[in-house]
Amino acid sequence: MKKAFLILIAFLFVIPASAQLFQKRDRRNVDNLPIFDKRRLHYGFYLGLNQNDFKINYRPSNFPNATVEVKPTAGFNVGLIADLRLHKNINLRFEPGLISNSKTLYFNNNSALLNAQDSVREIGSTYLHLPLVLKFSTDRWNNVRPYVLAGVSYDHNFSSNQDNSDDNFSGEFRMKTTNFMYEIGIGIDIYLYYFKLSPSIRGVFAMNRELVDDNGANSPWTSPINAFSTRGIFLNFAFE
Repeated sequence: MKKAFLILIAFLFVIPASAQLFQKRDRRNVDNLPIFDKRRLHYGFYLGLNQNDFKINYRPSNFPNATVEVKPTAGFNVGLIADLRLHKNINLRFEPGLISNSKTLYFNNNSALLNAQDSVREIGSTYLHLPLVLKFSTDRWNNVRPYVLAGVSYDHNFSSNQDNSDDNFSGEFRMKTTNFMYEIGIGIDIYLYYFKLSPSIRGVFAMNRELVDDNGANSPWTSPINAFSTRGIFLNFAFE
């Protein structure tokens, strides 16, 4: 995840640098969308990719050497944007959307209950993601404008199985339906002729424990786990 984070940061800076290079070659200094940032309220949408895994901490149990390995796959994001200008450099944004991704969990311990099939759990998740974000922008420089953002979000997990009476003993891995997250990120506004393109990268972190414990107190799946919460990287492309 660290390598992906560094690559995506570099990518965010290559785009505006290339745009400025071509502008200098053409010896023109034309500001696209010159009054865009003076609007009190504007709307847009975003598309993106994500990769989520879990932060896992362990607690004393009957399985002292238990570990859980997480292998995530890339997912996608799609949503809408409502942007309210609070100050020339500060905007409040509401970005409701859908997030889809999947992870594979490998449970490693010495329990006789875990055969090859029961030691693996496939988790496919679809979330309703409702973030409220503050965007802090620099002053505009020609047709680019860097920014940082920070906020909180509510996530509704449609695939949680929280209320299912079956647990891992019946092959059902359960997670909580309601989650609260915080997120931080960076990005760059690129003012094009007809619209503004805003690539951004952000880290998203759950504030609550998402795991629903199994019904049995000595479950080889859930009893060794203390903290279990999402952490992920989002790469979004906003069109406004």
